[in-house]
Amino acid sequence: MELSNIEPQIIWKNFSKLNAVPRPSKKEERVIAFIKEFGENLGLETTVDEVGNVIIKKPATPGMENRKSVVLQSHLDMVCQKNSDVNFDFDTEGIKMEVDGDWVKAKGTTLGADNGLGVATIMSILESSDIPHPAMEALFTIDEETGMTGALGLKPGQLTGEILLNLDTEEDDEIDIGCAGGVDVTITQNYNTEAAKGQIIRIEVKGLQGGHSGMDIHKGFGNSNIILGRLLYSGLTNQNIQLVTVDGGGLRNAIPREATALISVRNAQEFIETATALKKEILEEFATVEPSIHINIENSTTSDKAVSEEDSRKIILALKSLHNGVYRMSPDVKDLVEASNNVARVELKGGELKILNLTRSSVDSSKYSVAEQLKSVAELAGMNVEFSGSYPGWKPKPGSEIVQLMEKIYTEKFGEKPHVVACHAGLECGIIGANYPEMEMVSFGPTIRGAHSPDEKANIPSAQKFWSFTKEILANIPLK
Repeated sequence: MELSNIEPQIIWKNFSKLNAVPRPSKKEERVIAFIKEFGENLGLETTVDEVGNVIIKKPATPGMENRKSVVLQSHLDMVCQKNSDVNFDFDTEGIKMEVDGDWVKAKGTTLGADNGLGVATIMSILESSDIPHPAMEALFTIDEETGMTGALGLKPGQLTGEILLNLDTEEDDEIDIGCAGGVDVTITQNYNTEAAKGQIIRIEVKGLQGGHSGMDIHKGFGNSNIILGRLLYSGLTNQNIQLVTVDGGGLRNAIPREATALISVRNAQEFIETATALKKEILEEFATVEPSIHINIENSTTSDKAVSEEDSRKIILALKSLHNGVYRMSPDVKDLVEASNNVARVELKGGELKILNLTRSSVDSSKYSVAEQLKSVAELAGMNVEFSGSYPGWKPKPGSEIVQLMEKIYTEKFGEKPHVVACHAGLECGIIGANYPEMEMVSFGPTIRGAHSPDEKANIPSAQKFWSFTKEILANIPLK
């Protein structure tokens, strides 16, 4: 089946047009121009603010002028991840999509349904002539995935809407009313290098499913950097290890799927035997949740300058000690992760070390408790630590008028109650709410699986349900 034949055709048409435009985070120039031209071609008031957010205003349809005004909001950028055997350039190519049963997915890359389906939905409402809605502002933010700089740069007074509908969650039976904040923790150090003194060994971890470092952090998925760290640590008892290179993971908000290291050891056979024994245990440990995990440990002829044995030991001990995964569950909201950390990227090349973390929490004090623990470990190992990109969480208001309205509509329309939840992802609502404290906010969306990984896919029946729900909400926005 072609995407053009899927219902609702208007959404998949706009999603296809959007996905033809390269839109990596921090490289949104082309998609900003695309959305700006889209709004101007509709004859609607369209502006681009100082940071690159696009705002398109559309008047109320006849008879809806006395309703509260609405902001429909989604982000333009997407997470760019691909399988290692896929040749694809996110900077120049559009996403290649296919239909697989009830799902739309990409060919070996992230799909961009996060948050492209939200963007396509807003585009569809903007160009419609038969969907009742109050006065609305479409807010398309930039750089949500790697810094929230679009939301952070949105100034007070740019919006006049009284209700914000954020279309950026991934379960179609959920109404989200709160989210986690976050902070980037970056660990760095430069080391002198020397000649490798022993046999070079290559260690490779791959085949993990990865996933969203907020929404999936509690699911027990393997983190390739942490698994690699365990294998390196296993050799410290009987070996002096020199690290040559480490290359693991990628973006902060994606659970890392692959990691490799080149190391130098004096007794290669002993190291391989020790690490292989641990490998067997790890494969058994992750057999259920990571059925495709693959670990390869072998002699290598590839070599380069290495970090000293003393400094290598410090790096390995630090990597083994960094907290990864759930730090604390919420005592107030059942089954909600309060605080976590993702050891997202580990890179050592030419003696330059960089470890990227994304620490999340719905409570600021516990967010910094995790970040400070990472900082303490790194500083004990003689490394430098920087906190950056901090953004606030979004405090739930379950009794708000829009939440009650959406619960009522969902129950009547679909014959069951929705789940009213808070999530461990970083939504832009908390940041926007800091400048617009009186604005009621809620987030919802269609079902998406595997976001932030090449396994990302969007459910077709869910998109139909989401489209119907969105139109019903707009038609029933409360009176001013």
